Amino acid sequence: ITAPSDTTLSAIPSAGASNGSVAWTVTTDNPAGYTLSVKAGSNPALAAGSNSFSDYSPSGANPDYSWAVGATASAFGFSPEGADTASRYLDNGSSCGTGASNATDQCWDGFSTTNRTIAQSSTSNTPNGIATTVKLKAEIGSSKTQPIGSYAATLTVTATPQ
Repeated sequence: ITAPSDTTLSAIPSAGASNGSVAWTVTTDNPAGYTLSVKAGSNPALAAGSNSFSDYSPSGANPDYSWAVGATASAFGFSPEGADTASRYLDNGSSCGTGASNATDQCWDGFSTTNRTIAQSSTSNTPNGIATTVKLKAEIGSSKTQPIGSYAATLTVTATPQ
């Protein structure tokens, strides 16, 4: 697995969103493939001292096809993209967890302190490997007062053989 550089989201003045992304490439010669998982180092994931953004919370059991944060809320979440994206994050053009599409900037989920599978393959992918990009988004609703600070999230990404 590659070790990418840290990602910095731009400052959000008082309301609005900031986007970023980070990519990991997994290379395996295991004929049964691999699983790639992500988890947050804290709950909530994005915090500055005692202040934090809520972890994004989908409206149902599957990720939300479109990102949505209420006017009085702030949230931090992610959407994985790549050839090996896990079925939870695949879509049919309007819903996630169904279909075979991996639409750009769709299927948003919140971080957890337990592993969430974001990509998996059932075959070897040597010598080049497969990249999985995790899109990150933080948003402050139009009526939310979010304390100013240098917010940070620690994510642990793990690749394991199948």
